[in-house]
Amino acid sequence: MHNEVADHRESGESRSLGKAHLEASQEVPVTTRGVLYVHSAPSALCPHIEWAAGGVLGARAKFDWITQPAAPSTWRTELSWQGEVGTASRLASALRGWEHLRFEVTEDPSTGYEGERYSYTPTLGLFHAMTGVHGDIVIPEDRLRAAVAKAHSGQSDLETEVGRLLGRAWDDELEPFRYAGDGAPVRWLHQVV
Repeated sequence: MHNEVADHRESGESRSLGKAHLEASQEVPVTTRGVLYVHSAPSALCPHIEWAAGGVLGARAKFDWITQPAAPSTWRTELSWQGEVGTASRLASALRGWEHLRFEVTEDPSTGYEGERYSYTPTLGLFHAMTGVHGDIVIPEDRLRAAVAKAHSGQSDLETEVGRLLGRAWDDELEPFRYAGDGAPVRWLHQVV
């Protein structure tokens, strides 16, 4: 042991005797992928959406916009992205609160991380849920217990509470816009890491 301590001192490293020694590690960022669905946006907002998404992804974003049949005078697009875990939340934060904008952002699960889904409408605001490997919503145990307790106390019914946890109101509002986007072109953009 004496030689080991002497070796560290001679090499210029400092190490406390009898204490744990932690060395700095360089963490490799965990990457994932996802999709930004802009369901409807007025034409004046389209370049601002590209700018905001490009800022989050660290690369210029040029979308292929097509008309949105479910809402005349609006446009829709999809962008598949690859980036660090948390990119979906940063995209949702960059776009939330914009008037006349409807969007969803998904992020696939990755090692050590659940997936995510964000849905936004001007009337309902932002909805967030964790998702599993097949894209289904995962509801944490404590939130389910709270929903059952609220229903048991008579404050609400269980169907209403489960619908709230699943984001049913957002699905109901966005479904016509999703359907209108079937067959739309998709562009891939990779985050600069």
